[in-house]
Amino acid sequence: MSPQRTALVLGGGGITGIAWEIGLIAGLAEAGIDLTSADLVVGTSAGSVVGAQLRSGTDVEQLYARQLEPAGAERVARLGRSTLARYGLAMLLARRDDAAFRRRIGELARRAADSGKTPPEDERRAAIASRLPDAQWSPRPLKITAVDAESGEFTTFTRSSGVDLVAAVGASCAVPGVYPPVTIDGHRYMDGGMRSPANADLAADADRIVVIAPLPRGMGPMTSVDAQVTGLVSRVAVVSPDQASQRAIGKNVLDPAAREPSARAGRAQAASVAARVAEVWQG
Repeated sequence: MSPQRTALVLGGGGITGIAWEIGLIAGLAEAGIDLTSADLVVGTSAGSVVGAQLRSGTDVEQLYARQLEPAGAERVARLGRSTLARYGLAMLLARRDDAAFRRRIGELARRAADSGKTPPEDERRAAIASRLPDAQWSPRPLKITAVDAESGEFTTFTRSSGVDLVAAVGASCAVPGVYPPVTIDGHRYMDGGMRSPANADLAADADRIVVIAPLPRGMGPMTSVDAQVTGLVSRVAVVSPDQASQRAIGKNVLDPAAREPSARAGRAQAASVAARVAEVWQG
């Protein structure tokens, strides 16, 4: 019998999502469940940062310790009311057509960047690079998701894509209207979460799948995590923030001040989900 393939799917959720995911993974590791051993890692938005961090080989406790560091002068971002209103308008005009929705959101993203309403690309690249222990792709399988901001086409970057890792992660984290799309080979790419909060279907070939999703439900035509894992023949465990974690994360997932409490809440939550995750991962 061939060994069963495992996949770790890491969803989007902003700065607090990164912290919560790392905290949860550290807590599970402490309980004897090593998710870093996954045969495949799929990362979307915040999950692309965590995926790249895990694939760098950096010790999980070191990654967790970084989440507890003071926010300092780090910029606070937020999805403002006007941006959210434009998201809502894009949903209405797209009429449940997911590709049309992504094209409209992509137009929003491009206009915001071109008018100077988002930070410059170089500034964002430096911010993303500072979060990655290694700027080189790992030889171990990692899929990073993004969306073409003009065509709305969903894209997956891997080591074989020939795309710089920092650019790939930056594209996956490019929240429309907040951060600028990232230019790669003449195309501008935005947040992979505009297709789905976790894109769990990319792991469908694995036998055992753990999905860590800070935001399991997408807006409008974005496909939810539950919809993507329903019907999979794989054994699947989906973990999302419990009430204590939701309180720690707060209302603004892009606030660096909420990073530490989110990481601690994720670690604390690990105890309550360890048995369920172990049954899928190790059973």
